Amino acid sequence: MDLLVAVLAPLAVAPLMPLVRRFAGRHVGDVAAAIPLAIAVYFARYVGTLGDGQSVAFRRAWVPEIGLSLSLRLDGLSLLFVLLISGIGALVCVYAGGYLAGNRRLGSFFGSLLAFMTAMLGIVLAENLLTLYVFWEFTTLTSFLLISFEHERQAARAAAMQALLTTAAGGLCLLAGVILLGLIGGSFEITELIERGDAVRAHRLYPAAVILILLGAFTKSAQFPFHYWLPNAMAAPTPVSAYLHSATMVKAGVYLLARLSPLLGGTDLWTVTVTGVGAVTMVVGTVLAFTSYDMKGILAYLTINVLGTLTMLIGLGTELAAEAAMIYLLAHALYKGALFLVTGAVDHAAHSRDLRELSGLRHRMPLTALIAALAALSMAGVVPFFGFLAKESYLHAVVEAPRMWPLLTFAAVVASVLVVAGAGLVAVAPFFGTLSEKADRAHEAGFRLWFVPALLAVAGLAAGLLPQTLAAPLVEPAVAAIVGEPVPLELKLWHGVTLPLVLSVIALAAGVALYVSHERVRSVFDGTRVLGGWGPAAWYDKGVTLLDVVAHWQTGFLQSGFLRTYVTVILAMTAGLAGLMITHFGLTFVERETIGVRWHEGIAAGLIVAAAFVAVRSTSRMRAVVALTIVGFGVSWIFVLFGGPDLAMTQIVVETLTTLLFVFAFYRLPKFSILSDRATRFRDAVLASSVGIVMTLLILLATGVDQYEPTSEYYVRSSVTEAHGRNIVNVILVDFRALDTLGEITVLSAAAVGVFVMVRLVAPKGGRS
Repeated sequence: MDLLVAVLAPLAVAPLMPLVRRFAGRHVGDVAAAIPLAIAVYFARYVGTLGDGQSVAFRRAWVPEIGLSLSLRLDGLSLLFVLLISGIGALVCVYAGGYLAGNRRLGSFFGSLLAFMTAMLGIVLAENLLTLYVFWEFTTLTSFLLISFEHERQAARAAAMQALLTTAAGGLCLLAGVILLGLIGGSFEITELIERGDAVRAHRLYPAAVILILLGAFTKSAQFPFHYWLPNAMAAPTPVSAYLHSATMVKAGVYLLARLSPLLGGTDLWTVTVTGVGAVTMVVGTVLAFTSYDMKGILAYLTINVLGTLTMLIGLGTELAAEAAMIYLLAHALYKGALFLVTGAVDHAAHSRDLRELSGLRHRMPLTALIAALAALSMAGVVPFFGFLAKESYLHAVVEAPRMWPLLTFAAVVASVLVVAGAGLVAVAPFFGTLSEKADRAHEAGFRLWFVPALLAVAGLAAGLLPQTLAAPLVEPAVAAIVGEPVPLELKLWHGVTLPLVLSVIALAAGVALYVSHERVRSVFDGTRVLGGWGPAAWYDKGVTLLDVVAHWQTGFLQSGFLRTYVTVILAMTAGLAGLMITHFGLTFVERETIGVRWHEGIAAGLIVAAAFVAVRSTSRMRAVVALTIVGFGVSWIFVLFGGPDLAMTQIVVETLTTLLFVFAFYRLPKFSILSDRATRFRDAVLASSVGIVMTLLILLATGVDQYEPTSEYYVRSSVTEAHGRNIVNVILVDFRALDTLGEITVLSAAAVGVFVMVRLVAPKGGRS
């Protein structure tokens, strides 16, 4: 139960945040931060206790008919993510309180942020795959609200829609894959599926399930070719970018891959696909970073690089790769979160993030410059920062890869060189050099805007100096959860002169050299923009345009605007499909005792047929309306003859009101000027006859089915005992089918109001209605 409370606590508080904003004022961010801070403190007590495969579980049936249960489980992997989600979430809340101070919708912003926090906590704690999917889609919805927070701007709306369409499409693939996986493994519980891993991997539907699940993970974690939505999502406020796009949402796909790797990993399909896509994304992200001059854009592309690196490491499937992935995950959350928040402080103070307009900011923002330098050094992998350990560990894992290690090593080194240069772009270029005009008008960020990123940057330094004390208790249980057994972890800065260390030094030196000459080589990277017209982003735009064209064509085709066309299509499809089913399953009629037709029953039936014939042959609207009314009253007569006076009363009221509506409507219309041609009348006659015959056959078949107990017997048996009434018809109307009766009353009331309005419109001026 404690796990469930922790997951739902932010969501429970979210609707109250606008009210909290009214009373807390500028301290609303601090109040909002108390929720994730409390969650972080609560889960921190599990640090050091989940290293031997232990876990804490909660399970409650939700929709047991489809195997959906509210199952939560806390192990080492989920603990690491929970602490990142809640810890960084608390810091972002404090930061946002200062960054968005004075915004009139600050309360709703924190409500959406806390709701998103619940979604992320649900993903990483879910033990049931269907439960995980529910929270997965909840992140899609809440992230849409956060990205489009400044919805007055067209860029924010477009970016939010792009992220929504891309990740939601991937989510549908994930749902299909999850269902397949549940059918293959006979359960939706992750632990049970892992126990049946051999059978799952040997199943003929395994490839389809893997591809569908990977599509869901790749879209959420911005893997190539679905990476295009992440840079555009930088239209969101900076606190959103720091939280969603560095520490949480984009890592949901990485989490899913890590969680399911014991189940789906170990095959060529998984290894080649995940490793290959991750490696391509890793390189593409760093290359595209040099095509942007926006500080947030550069950080977004470098985030794509890290997401690709993490995906590649998970695809390798080795113990070293799992260790490197978890170390890199933690290091990235610290330094990238700090750099995003520093960028927000710069934008807040200088009103620009364009590197072409910023230089020399250290003269006006010395504290912010120092924080940016600390975070960038960790990002570049400089000793003694935790980023150095992360880079060395992932290079070690790549060098020891069981396959394709030369190609992967080359790609990793190239990406590392570009990451070092990218760190210089966001932490050196805007703060050093000649003081620009924009920078000259800047000022040091407020306390919240420099203190929060300072905590993250200093944490990256502290974790590098004391890795075994501060980082190993978090990383070791996470690795054990992935590989399925305890993994002793020894984190330290010096492992001797090794190939990974040499590669790291080479990457650092080459990256510094690239940054120094980045203005001269930018033209090379700018040349890649030409390819953008043929890239995934362009195909997304073409796809949305094509969807719009198809929607317009389909609407014009199906929505002709003519009621007769709609009725014709509906009746034809209904009669056709029903007739096909009757023909397919055959006709079986139950023999009944032959009962003669009494003379008054024959008169009622003949009257109905004659009136119907007059209605379809009439050339006068009023004559047709009167004939249809006679048909309705004839049906009411039949209801009375066969013991349904209540139905007869309802039919009479409806027929009376309908007749009045027709009369007042047709009173304003001219006489028939154009009658249907012979071909149209023949078509209508055939259609009407077909519908009548099919409905008659369906009624005869339905009355002959005796598979279940008649409902009438239940009503007779339960009328007194459950509804305390002896008039069965009244009990049905006001008790068993009360909502149906309420609907009928509503319809009649609406019809009465319509008749009253039409009477008032038709009545002469000054007259009485």
